[in-house]
Amino acid sequence: MMMRFARGEQAFAALLLLLGFVGFAPLSRGQVNLGPITVGAGLQTGFASTGTDGGATINQFLLNSARLYISGPVTEHIKFMFNTEYDGASNNIGILDAVAQISVSSKVNFWAGRFLPPSDRANLYGPYYSNEFKVYTDGIQDGYPFVFQGRDNGLMYWGDFGKIVKVSAGVFDGGSATGNSKLLGAARVQLDFWDKEDGYYLNGTYYGDKNLLAIGGATQFQSGHTAATIDFLLEKKLPNGGVVSIESEYSNYNGLGGYNSAYANSQGAYGLGSYLFPKKVGIGQFQLLGKFAKAEFTEGKTPSYTQKTTEININYVIKQFKARVMTFYRDTRFSRQNPNTWQAGIGLQIQM
Repeated sequence: MMMRFARGEQAFAALLLLLGFVGFAPLSRGQVNLGPITVGAGLQTGFASTGTDGGATINQFLLNSARLYISGPVTEHIKFMFNTEYDGASNNIGILDAVAQISVSSKVNFWAGRFLPPSDRANLYGPYYSNEFKVYTDGIQDGYPFVFQGRDNGLMYWGDFGKIVKVSAGVFDGGSATGNSKLLGAARVQLDFWDKEDGYYLNGTYYGDKNLLAIGGATQFQSGHTAATIDFLLEKKLPNGGVVSIESEYSNYNGLGGYNSAYANSQGAYGLGSYLFPKKVGIGQFQLLGKFAKAEFTEGKTPSYTQKTTEININYVIKQFKARVMTFYRDTRFSRQNPNTWQAGIGLQIQM
């Protein structure tokens, strides 16, 4: 009883300390402005039914993810960001981001700590700002090495140049991400031909708030091994108020990253298309989404194999990324190595 009470006191003291920080601290995405400090939270939960060739169907209610966001200014040009994530797969809470942000202008920004390194669009929007629900399951998206949830520890420069060009480059800790103590380099260049995407982070869709034609290329390299991607997003709001989105990516993980460590090389591509209906039904809008991906895994101890992934979503968008309900069906087929699987379910996302 004494030990339990002591632990309760420690938790209460930690809560008071957090509230003290909140009382004293630019608005990061998904956050609520409480004055000098911004605090936010995110949640993804739902139900999934999963089947495997030759196996039984598994039905589960899942708490996929829960996040806490905190950020605030230190001086006019220095800010701090600290985010945590509860990972439903491991049932652990980890440090998502811990970043010192120095911003001289839109062209000159430096970040140091743990954060998303220059990589593909999919990594830079993450699961809470993706268009589809079953992100990072196709063998292609964000196969870059990482410490936790796509993040790595390091130092980065990024800048926006005019309305078209966005660049970023940095060096990161290789040992924690790959087991190789050599530094890991990363760089990305993006061109926005229509509307501009401000800042470092990206979205998988803007639900019609922007008309986009964007192409980005990224690479990471360490000890002669490379990972490289090219990504594309076109989004257009139609005269009737509907929104069409087309997203695609090509990836080549050559001895660095990838979805299966038993294979030295993997490459593939996907295409995604969605349509957001203009008319509100109740408090939200319906969206139809389809995606097809093909990835090939080679140079392994066993023969090469391919993975084909098909996903269909029927989504109900209430308040863009702050409130949406997403029904999904995903079919994953392998030429060999793994059994074919399918999954169907419904997911709820809430952010404040």
